[in-house]
Formats: sequence, C-alpha cells, structure tokens
Amino acid sequence: MSRGRWFVLLPSIGISAMHMQLLPNDRVVMYDRTDFGISNISLPQGTCRPNSTDCSAHSFEYNIASNSVRPLTVLTNVWCSSGTLMPDGSLVQTGGFDDGYRVVRTYKSCDSCDWQEMPNGLNKQRWYASNHILPDGRQIIIGGRKAFSYEFYPKMSATEGTPSFPFLVQTNDPQVENNLYPFVFLYPDGNLFIFANNRAILFDYSNNLVLKTYPTMPGGQPRNYPSTGSAVLLPLHVKGETVNEVEVLVCGGSPKGAFANANKGVFDGALDTCGRIKISDPNPQWFMETMPLARVMGDVLLLPNGHVLIINGASAGVAGWELGRNPVLSLFKRN
Repeated sequence: MSRGRWFVLLPSIGISAMHMQLLPNDRVVMYDRTDFGISNISLPQGTCRPNSTDCSAHSFEYNIASNSVRPLTVLTNVWCSSGTLMPDGSLVQTGGFDDGYRVVRTYKSCDSCDWQEMPNGLNKQRWYASNHILPDGRQIIIGGRKAFSYEFYPKMSATEGTPSFPFLVQTNDPQVENNLYPFVFLYPDGNLFIFANNRAILFDYSNNLVLKTYPTMPGGQPRNYPSTGSAVLLPLHVKGETVNEVEVLVCGGSPKGAFANANKGVFDGALDTCGRIKISDPNPQWFMETMPLARVMGDVLLLPNGHVLIINGASAGVAGWELGRNPVLSLFKRN
C-alpha cells in the first residue's frame, strides 16, 4: 500500500487555526486570539486594532478552489470563544476574552464579505461557553467562566432574559471549574442532553427545567475543560418515524487534581476510559470501556459507517496554558 504525502499549498500567514469552520460554499474560515503577537498578513484596507499598533489580521478565509486566502477583520479577542453555523449558512461566533467577552460576531461568506461585530450582543460575559443550534433556528449559548446561565442568539426581544442554570453551579469545581465547554447534544424531542464535569442532565431550556438527572459517570473523574475529554452522539436507532434509542459516548480527560499538579510541573497521566450511556432508557446506566491509549484533548469523529474515530490529544497533563505533555500519535477506531 502506497503512503500518502503532505504538500505545502501556501506559505505561512502566521494565524493558528484555534477555530476553523468549513462553510457551505466549500470555503474555510479560520481565526485566532488577537493578543498573542502579529501575524504575517495585514488587516484589510490598512486598518489596525483599536488602541493597538497591531495592524495584522487574525482571521482569514481560505478558498479551496483557487488555493488563495483573504484576510478578514476581527478586532475583538476570540480566544476560547464559541459558536456554530446558522440555518442560512452564516457563522455566528460568541464571546471570548477581555474585549471579546460579550461580543457576537457574524460571518457569511462571499468574495467581499467580512466579520460583523456587535460589542454587547450577549447579556453575560462568555468565555469557554458551548453553543448549539436549536429547532427554531436560534442558538443557545451555555455557561462560560463564572457564567452559570444560558442565553440565546438572536434574541426574541431587546429585553430577553438570561436564565440561571444551577446545574453549572453544582458541577463547578471552584479551584479548577472542570465544567467549561460542556458537551451539548440535541435530543430528538427538542430538549438538550448536557454533560459537565462528570454528570449529565436532560434539560428543557424553554422552561428552565431539568427533566432527568443521569447517574454520575463511574469513577467521578472530570471530563470537561481543562480536563478536556471528548464526546459524540452515536448514530440514532430509528424505526419508522420513531427514534427508539439515543446513546452518547464520552472519552478521555484528565483526573482530579491534574490541573493543580500540572501547574507545579507534575503531569498526571490522562484518563483511558470511555463511558457510554443510552440516555433514552427509562433507567439509563453508564457502561465503561477502556481505550488502548489514554488521551486528554482528543478529537472524536463519527464516521459515515457508524464507527467512531478518536485522534490527537496528549497522554499527560491538562488542556490549555501549555500544560499538556506527551502527544498521542496513534489513532483509535471503535466499531
């Protein structure tokens, strides 16, 4: 079997793809934090960031067909922000750090399109939040650092509120948090499965009501940032027009105390377990499995044949702040 080869398509433009999104027109938009030095490409029209000497771009669109890039204008900090595609194909990105805490950014691709930024588009500061598209076409934005609430975009009105979300308080570790970037999946009935730290609920966001509380994952180890595991909604079992089985898989992470230890130069081994739970069962229970290799910051991809591919990550330490160690260079495929 012949081996593949890598080809350099473009010279480095100095923008790391902290965030990357494939758009409906087969273009790719990428963007990175704005406070970590200049890039190798200038902002459009010779503009500069406000109150800064940085006139370089921190976002660009890659045109796959022409193998070309176009700089885009992101002026606020998208570091560890969140977002998702809207039904019309536009990308909505929310929150971030510092001057980006409450910003909503929208981007719809065309030859001359650019980011549009709304400085106070969010009711609360959102850093390390999770977004999910809803059946009505809006997105829900859940959590973030010190943000134990959720809100929606776009708003139904200028006075739309920000409901509190006690589940995020209950799963919060005051020293580490470990419930940031919660895993969120849309249940077939329109409610949300939300996993944070080591616990999960089925949530009716319209009425701010917990419909079901699932058992704590065996072992009680954290699975969310900075103990970053990964999760996927497994293929749905459909009979006729009825979905009769819904199952979630959560894999990897790092153990309790790993963040504090990593900051002291001690890098604990990552978790090598996955938990599966049929969230549609009347009495759902976790079923634990062991991966061939431990991973924190792994990526999970659901393949067209129903298999799950797990790649990347580190085998020790935690996510963020250069605290991961020993990259995992092997992939794992589960049938």
